[in-house]
Amino acid sequence: MVVAHSYETISHAVHLCIDMQNIFSSAGIWPTPWMDRVLPSIVRLVEHNPARTIFTRFITPMSSHDRPGRWQRYFTRWDCATQARLPPGALDLVSPLARFAPPATVIDKPGYSAFFSSALQSFLAEKNINTLVISGSETDVCVLATVLEAVDRGYRVIVVEDGLCSSSDLGHDALMTLYRARFTDQIELLALEAVLDLWRAAC
Repeated sequence: MVVAHSYETISHAVHLCIDMQNIFSSAGIWPTPWMDRVLPSIVRLVEHNPARTIFTRFITPMSSHDRPGRWQRYFTRWDCATQARLPPGALDLVSPLARFAPPATVIDKPGYSAFFSSALQSFLAEKNINTLVISGSETDVCVLATVLEAVDRGYRVIVVEDGLCSSSDLGHDALMTLYRARFTDQIELLALEAVLDLWRAAC
């Protein structure tokens, strides 16, 4: 495990929890089989300060025609994921996390990055946030897109390495390697306990 800049405490931070939704649970149409394994760690992080948690939700279109360009091809293939076909509650947060909102904030997004066509940036600016502690699903899709955009926007990015899940072990491992090898000045990989220690020190 690489702990970059671990001497820095956490201040002006939020926990940004990406897309921990029923659709990605083991029972969902896009299952992330080991979501259940990381869920207790994410719950512990949320419990530390629910009011400083932001949950994002990936919101699918009503039909494939409601999205531009290659998204139409994607949602034609995944027609079962459009809102017209999904079972009730599929886009909701998984129940162990839904109980925290409120006081946690929920922000919906139509794309992979949490910043894309969402209220996230304005919310962070209003709260004077400069640090994002990121957990959630999936490591190599929505988490990846969010992490890289957060880097581009200049945020301090802390990735909770035991608070991520993916449907692809290969993709997850590749991203952990990439973060360690190429982004050591911009992305910190920390275990949950290290994150909690930093957050307690900031209180």
